[in-house]
Amino acid sequence: MHNFELFGIEHLLTLLAIAALGSVLIVLYRSHAKLGKPLRYGLAFCTLLSYPLQIAVASISSHSIGVASALPLHLCDLAAIVAGIALITRSQKMAELAYFWGLAGTLQGLLTPNIHQGFPSSVYISFFWNHGFVVISALFLPLAMGWRPRPKAHWQVFGLTQFYLVLALLVNFELGTNFGYLHHKPDTASLLDYFPSWPGYILVLELTCLVLFFLLSLPFSRKSEKSAFSAPPGKEIQDPLTKFLELP
Repeated sequence: MHNFELFGIEHLLTLLAIAALGSVLIVLYRSHAKLGKPLRYGLAFCTLLSYPLQIAVASISSHSIGVASALPLHLCDLAAIVAGIALITRSQKMAELAYFWGLAGTLQGLLTPNIHQGFPSSVYISFFWNHGFVVISALFLPLAMGWRPRPKAHWQVFGLTQFYLVLALLVNFELGTNFGYLHHKPDTASLLDYFPSWPGYILVLELTCLVLFFLLSLPFSRKSEKSAFSAPPGKEIQDPLTKFLELP
């Protein structure tokens, strides 16, 4: 099995395939009303499948599952979970997390993957499955479903991200894991290579995160009378799970 090459031909083709798939799903959803629910649920299924798929790949490749593989505490794993929930329930809270985490965090993983094996290894496929569907979902929410974040939602998501940071740090110190790459930088090329050494790069990462969240909120800065989600004609977007997931 050959090694992964950053921005090599297979990496670029994979990124192009993900972009093409996302574009097709968005266009089909917007132009064919009857396909709306199957597309939305299908995308949610593929996104939620990414974490179990990674566990299966880790189990097969190493014949055992370590703590780092068993716990969904990488931000991209959490982004996949909340994105799947957002697509199914149209939860505003989950959609905001999926959008900001997906495009500010998971997209970085697509551009600088932390993998060593190239296509068609199971590690390669599961990695790009996870990150690809999270990014597609994060774009599908506003571009296909008409969703948009609430005013100052980026501040709320940044606040929730701090809870993740503290949790990941505690787990890393206790179990020797590297969730969120908060214990040490990845051993492959990444944006963190341009940041200071640990723990200084965590502070720079925090600032970068806040700036990216703010930039991602700019397309929605204009006030509008439209609802956060575009409901189907004559139908209210209300269900018990959605109400449970919403902020007061």
